[in-house]
Amino acid sequence: MSSPIAHSLRKPAIASSLVPRREALPLFLIPSFSFSKSSTQCFATFGPSMGRKTRDRSRNRAVSALRGTGPRVPLTIHKEPLPKPVLDPSKRSKVEVDENHGLWQFFNKEGTTLTTPEKDHEHGRSWTVEELRQKSWEDLHSLWWVCVKERNRLATENFERQRLKAGYGDFEAEERDMAVRKTQRSIKHALTERFYAWEEARKIAKNDVEVDISGSGPAYTPRTFEEDIEEEPQAAEQGR
Repeated sequence: MSSPIAHSLRKPAIASSLVPRREALPLFLIPSFSFSKSSTQCFATFGPSMGRKTRDRSRNRAVSALRGTGPRVPLTIHKEPLPKPVLDPSKRSKVEVDENHGLWQFFNKEGTTLTTPEKDHEHGRSWTVEELRQKSWEDLHSLWWVCVKERNRLATENFERQRLKAGYGDFEAEERDMAVRKTQRSIKHALTERFYAWEEARKIAKNDVEVDISGSGPAYTPRTFEEDIEEEPQAAEQGR
């Protein structure tokens, strides 16, 4: 007969024998028996250092329509009824529009949203530099702004054509815009030539006694015929 002391010493051996061995467990049950001390301490996925450090200053925090917590700032509400649209065209108020308003120049003369491709194709050639050399400053200035308004009209119709996805008129509008741009380039060419001609004339006028470009007196003071005759013998003597 065994003593109680020996019986108490065998209990741990019996208890340890009830725990299944790792080699005897199926593969899918092994993770459930491998507990770690760190995994059972905290269930949260973030550590204590990842908490909110600053104060939440959002005005819309805790605003819920389901719980009846509305905005903290009172809103202005008027009891006036909302305006209703007038569906009958005869009852609508007529708006007077100036026919000569400057914004009408962004549209064609017919007043339609888009110009037909046939109308855009009906245009002449661009102005050449040789033709613009004969024009005055006022004519070049007017022609330049005519080209600007034409390009604005084409850009407006191009934007509207893309918005409506019309699918036509792109080639004709681009061809017309190219002709207008060539005219503008010719105008710049003619004005650049005049600028360089003016600069060369200004350099020559500085050494001419008959021309005064200071602005204090007459710009041109021609010499008399006797002064020209006196200079001719002096020039002949210096040549000898």
